[in-house]
Amino acid sequence: MAEHPIQGLMQTAMENIKEMVDVNTIVGDPVQTPDGSVIMPISKVGFGFVAGGSDIRMDGGDKHDAAKDDAHNASVALPFGGGSGGGVSITPIAFLVVGATGVKVVPLDNQTHLMERVIDSAPQVFDKLQNMIRRNSNGDFVESTTTTIVDSHM
Repeated sequence: MAEHPIQGLMQTAMENIKEMVDVNTIVGDPVQTPDGSVIMPISKVGFGFVAGGSDIRMDGGDKHDAAKDDAHNASVALPFGGGSGGGVSITPIAFLVVGATGVKVVPLDNQTHLMERVIDSAPQVFDKLQNMIRRNSNGDFVESTTTTIVDSHM
């Protein structure tokens, strides 16, 4: 069975989309700063793809010939009309900064996400809890303790 014309349309569109985007599109090339930190841009990539076509009947559509009704078979000599298209959307969303003080994600949307704040503040919370436990290990009861976490994203 020969290839249907729409397969060629789909293959061409997919190959061209694949050439446009590689792994360096999502996680960009690292840039080293004078202080030794490395900054990598992080992007969100979206793809869209469409293909379609039709075998065109030239006999008026009233008569049904068994040879022409087999439109999914590429050996049928019906004219074909079709097209395909695709697109890519690349949106930078953050920078990954690796430095002497650790790894940090710097978002570009100016909104502080709750889970990111919780993850960023977890080490300080655990340190403060350990210090409270060490101070009160002699059996003293602590009625209330207030812990303030400063958000570095605001």
